[in-house]
Formats: sequence, structure tokens, C-alpha cells
Amino acid sequence: MASRRSFLSGLTFLSIGILGFVSFPAEAAIKKYQFDIQVKNVSRLCHAKPIVTVNGRFPGPTIYVREGDRVMVNVTNYAKYNLSIHWHGLKQYRNGWADGPAYITQCPIQTGKSYTYKFNVTGQRGTLWWHAHILWLRATVYGAIFVMPKQGTPYPFPQPNMEVPVLLGEWWNTDVEEVEKQGTKMGLPPNMSDAHTINGKPGPLFPCSEKHTFAMEVESGKTYLLRIINAALNDELFFGIAGHSMTVVEVDAVYTKPFTTQTILIAPGQTTNVLVQANQVPGRYFMATRAFMDVPIPVDNKTATAILQYKGIPNTVLPTFPQLPAPNDSEFALAYNRKIRSLNTPQFPANVPLKVDRNLFFTVGLGKDPCPTCVNGTRLLASLNNISFVMPQIGLLQAHYFNISGVFKTNFPDKPPTPFNYTGAPLTASLGTVHGTSPRLSKIAFNSTVELVLQDTNLLTVESHPFHLHGYNFFVVGTGIGNFDPAKDPAKYNLVDPMERNTVGVPTGGWTAIRFRADNPGVWFMHCHLELHTGWGLKTAFVVEDGPGPDQSILPPPKDLPPC
Repeated sequence: MASRRSFLSGLTFLSIGILGFVSFPAEAAIKKYQFDIQVKNVSRLCHAKPIVTVNGRFPGPTIYVREGDRVMVNVTNYAKYNLSIHWHGLKQYRNGWADGPAYITQCPIQTGKSYTYKFNVTGQRGTLWWHAHILWLRATVYGAIFVMPKQGTPYPFPQPNMEVPVLLGEWWNTDVEEVEKQGTKMGLPPNMSDAHTINGKPGPLFPCSEKHTFAMEVESGKTYLLRIINAALNDELFFGIAGHSMTVVEVDAVYTKPFTTQTILIAPGQTTNVLVQANQVPGRYFMATRAFMDVPIPVDNKTATAILQYKGIPNTVLPTFPQLPAPNDSEFALAYNRKIRSLNTPQFPANVPLKVDRNLFFTVGLGKDPCPTCVNGTRLLASLNNISFVMPQIGLLQAHYFNISGVFKTNFPDKPPTPFNYTGAPLTASLGTVHGTSPRLSKIAFNSTVELVLQDTNLLTVESHPFHLHGYNFFVVGTGIGNFDPAKDPAKYNLVDPMERNTVGVPTGGWTAIRFRADNPGVWFMHCHLELHTGWGLKTAFVVEDGPGPDQSILPPPKDLPPC
């Protein structure tokens, strides 16, 4: 313990863009940022390696905007990888050109080239984030987006004294792209991460982490807003603070009915804002995060920590540790998600579609393809409605906008080709997962209301899957364990104040029903936010048609859109 104590006494406080009182102009402004994609040597866990960064920072810079602002981010790529950036959770109305997923809305920015993402932040406020959207580069290329309310509009909860970004991530000691390539070559899941991180730092439970611990100083009696982002590639995470409860007030940049909890659960791609009161005996308290996994699949089970430290308390005081739920605590996961409800006030209504124009039912499955060069003679893959998505060679949005034929088909099935007992005994028999030579998309009429039920299946194994829909928020109207029953389950939907978000977990061996109004024309990606499963084909896209009005069609592409 002595070595840990001496280490902790040497801990220095780290400034990572903590937002105290930042003044913003009253009118809508143009916010300009320069993102240089560059390789930098970074050391963690006694391992130094070159990583891809934005502006040499890991995590990358925070973007501060106000609701109503216009944002221009010029991205110049100095790295060896072609790359694109996704502004996760921003709706990009009519403006898919700025959405960022490679080969969906744009071709990636090539080495030595630039592209300026230009977008308006309309009708949204809260915590969002940005990340690379190609290969596994988002392991190090990510950062926060703080959208402040319009000038003079208060939060619908007590004004905090300070706001702090808390980005949860993963760290590999070796080159992440090589790890992923090796897995693909072998046909197996790649090696799991070597540590989780909080603001890029794993904390004092790991070797060589003296300098790599995030610490946050608090003053007794003050209230802090933690803006928590799960930027991990493959892990749903618990997060808690020793001795302190948290009040959840927002998820995915949508205000919620406040509720208090000792632990939050946050899936990759999700954000959660919590209020924390510095109302305990002044001391040092660990913030901790570790993975939730309720099936016997190997996962990085190590705990990352940071320190909440009361002002004036010496670094020699050992921090206390929070009680996190057991790693496989499904009951906690289900109960926690049930507590999240939209605020649903006149100012922040929950406009849930009550009538549904289009019913979709997508099964989520894992499978195997023959692969003579792979370890077991097979390669793992993933599918929706038995279709494993094939990536195109040019952006789907370009193909749609310019009517380029042969790039994609719009015959993605509304329901699985063969119904079966989705969550019954494990199914290892191949259902003949379809690849095809081009992606199959789902075409949606403009302004129609869509209900999509995502059903986990026991193809190889059940597992929890966080799904992210680009270009939209949606309402999570129902969720359950087992097979969705179209005769009985809709009667139990919450159509009053369901949570509204952009990324939702489909529970292990269960289903989730979401609703949204397709009022944003374009090509919008929908995929599992576990990078592993996305790479295996657990993704699709919606082609939302143009509407009849002059401001209901896709905007023309920008002149500097990267060439394919």
C-alpha cells in the first residue's frame, strides 16, 4: 500500500477543459474549429505507441456551441489512414453530407486532404460527442460536444456551479488497427482492450499510471454537472462515485425526469448528464467504471478509476471505492433503463408518434461464414433480418442524390424471411446469412411514422446490442425479455413520456421497440455501436425520401466533399 500512497500523494490535478463560467454571445454565432488528424506518441500502462489524434490530444478537443449556432469544422488529414468524423447525435437536417460515416454519407478524407463539416445545431441542447467513423480509429479519435441552451434559457434543473466532461474509453497497448486486422484474418473476435479509461487515463489501479489519473477538485456545498460519454468501442459500462449519489437529468442530449442513483449504466455511443452534490465528509473518493456483460463472452473486466477530491484534502488520504453492481447484473440494467423517462413538459414535450404508418421488425443475429484460411475454418459475422451488410465503394448518399444505379438496392425486408423461436435454445445451424454484392437498404416515405422492433436472437448466443440511428432521435416505447409478442406487447407501451435518445440497448435475449417520424430526408445509417459487431455486418441504412416542400429535400453537396 505504501507505493500506492506515495503515488497518490504525487497526483496532480488535470485540467481537461472543465467548463466553469464560459460566456457565449447572445445571437446565433458561427463557431469555427480546426481539426488536424495527426499521429502522436502516447504512453499508457508502461507502453508507448503512436496513436491517431485530433490536434495531438487524447481525447480530442471539446466543441462548445449554443443551440442555434452554425458550426464549421475543417478536418485536415495528416495520418496514413483515410478517415471521416461523425458528429454523434446531431440531426443534420437535410444535411447528411456533414454526418460523417464513411461510405454511407461521404467517402473518407484521404491522407493530405481536407474537408469542412458545416452544420447547424437546431432544436438540440445537451451533451453529444464526435468520433472517427471508419475502421476502429475511434479508439483514440473522439471528443465531447457541449451544446448550451439558448441565451437566457435556464436548465430545467438546478444550475450547477461547474460542468465537467467525463469521457469513458478503452485502451489497447498495441496498434488498434492491427488488433482488428488480426481478428478479421483469424475469423475470431480481436483481442479485448487492456484497460478502460476516464478522460483518456486508466487511473491508479494500473501500472505506470502515476501521471495517468484524472482528478476533479470539488468544494463542499457546490453542485457539479458531469457530462458522461461512453466512447468505448465494445463495452457497456457501469459508472459510480464512492459515497455520492448522482441525479440523472439528461440522456443523449434530451432532458429526463430527474432520478437519483448510485450507479449509471451507459452503452457505447450514449451520453448521460448527472448532477453530483459535494455534500459528503471532505475527503478523496474514487469514480470508477467497469464493463457490464450478462452472457459468458470474454470482456475487458478491469476497473478504471478517477478521483473526486475535496478542496484542501491532502493527496496522502487514500480514496474510498464505490460499490458497482456485479458485472452480469441484468436486473440492475433493466431496472435502471426503466427509470429513464422524458421530461415531457410544455417547453420540452415528448412528441411520440401515436399512429404508425410503417411497422418494421428486425432480428439481430450472429453467425459464421466458411473461411478456409481462418482458425476454425469459419469467420464470425452479424446480421439484421439475416442480411449481413456489405459496404459500398462510394457514398450511399451520393448514389441516392445523383441517382447512380447499381450501388444499392432498396429491398431490405421489413421482417425476417423465416420466423423462428428467436430466443429459444441456442441456434448454431446456419440460416444462410445473405451477403449479396451490394448493400440492401430500407426506403421510407417522407414524414411517415415508423415503429421498429429490434429482436435479439440466440443465433450462436444472445447478447445486448446498443443500436444507433443517425439523423434522428427516437422514442423507446417498449422493451422486454424473450420474443416480442405483436398481439400483447404493444398494449404495454409507454406512449406518454418514453425516453427519447439516439442510441438504445437491445437487452440480452429480449427486444426493444422504437418510434420516430421520418422527417429528415437522406440516407441514414443504423448500426450496432459495438465496433466489433458493426465490422461483422450488424448495420443497415434507411433511405428517407424527399418531401414535397421546398425545404423538405436533401441540400446540394458541398464543393469540397471528398472524392471517392
